[in-house]
Formats: sequence, structure tokens, C-alpha cells
Amino acid sequence: QVQLVESGGGLVQAGGSLRLSCAASGRAFSVYAMGWFRQAPGKEREFVTSISLISGSTYYADSVKGRFTISRENAKNTVYLQMNTLEPEDTAVYHCAARRSYSASRRADEYDYWGQGTQVTVSS
Repeated sequence: QVQLVESGGGLVQAGGSLRLSCAASGRAFSVYAMGWFRQAPGKEREFVTSISLISGSTYYADSVKGRFTISRENAKNTVYLQMNTLEPEDTAVYHCAARRSYSASRRADEYDYWGQGTQVTVSS
């Protein structure tokens, strides 16, 4: 079992930056690939980015490529999401997720554990 707790959300103006953190506890964090997903009001949950376990390979949704960066620090059991040049369309609840696999995935149904989420609101 893994518990995930996100932090770092908030209100920011368009063009600004935020850094989200996801702290993991429970079973060894280092055995999981990690991902970030988001859900805006009235919309389905969508993939944002993910990072594999060993190689550190990363994947991004086209909508955030070049603006968002995922990273992980296994010694601190934490994964980060650096978000730059934020747009009003990025407004959503952001969830981190853990997958019992070396490989990252874009599919939400392939993740085993989820955090409660942190709200990100970008004003125009």
C-alpha cells in the first residue's frame, strides 16, 4: 500500500509558475513509476505527465510539453511537477498516481494508487 499526498497548488496569474509536490509513504517509493493527471470541472481526468522508475524516461501531454517538467527524488519519496507559463486552461485538480511497474504510462487505469489532489487555478 502507498499513500500519496499532493501539495503546492494555489491561485496564480496566467504566465506564472507553480511547483507541485507529491509525497509518498508506505511501501518503498522506488518501486513505482509515477504520473500526474488533472481534472477540470465538467471534464474527464486527463494525462499530464509521467516518469519511469529506472531510466527516468518522461512523457508529456502535448498541451503541456515545453512548459511542465516532471522529476522524482527517490531519497525523499517525492515526485515534483514544475509548471511554467501557466494558462487558464491549466486550471484543474492535479492528482499524482503510482504504478507498480518500471514503465510509465499515459493511461489512468494502469495506475494503482492515487492522491486526493491539489487545486491549481490560473487567472487570466
